Amino acid sequence: MISIDNLISISDDELLFTASHSSGPGGQNVNKVSSRVTLWFDVVNSPSLEQEQKDLVMRRLATRISKDGVLRVISQQTRSQLENKELAKERFAELLRNAVRRVPARKKTRVSKGAKLRRLEEKKQRGSLKQERSKKVPIEE
Repeated sequence: MISIDNLISISDDELLFTASHSSGPGGQNVNKVSSRVTLWFDVVNSPSLEQEQKDLVMRRLATRISKDGVLRVISQQTRSQLENKELAKERFAELLRNAVRRVPARKKTRVSKGAKLRRLEEKKQRGSLKQERSKKVPIEE
């Protein structure tokens, strides 16, 4: 079981793992060992998520989800397939946690009158400083 938050946990049998050859450094190990792990999760048919949560995940993770509604997470950071599998699970949990989290609506606020006045006063001071610098001093002989 992968725990997403207090209310959501995903069963391991809902996840599908595939291994393939990893890219990048590793010498001959890269050519003979399938250490890259891809985690597949069917968002649309998942019994662990409610419809509202599925909609949130589909909308917020749209770039990672296929047309069939399957989420893909890839890990190839280490040379060990087992470690990459664990890293993929952690990344998957983090992605889902962020996707289903409720973001509170922003409250509109106004800039205070004092803040506006201070800003304008600073602009005036800066402008007068520049004016002083650009004054031409007459050359006396």
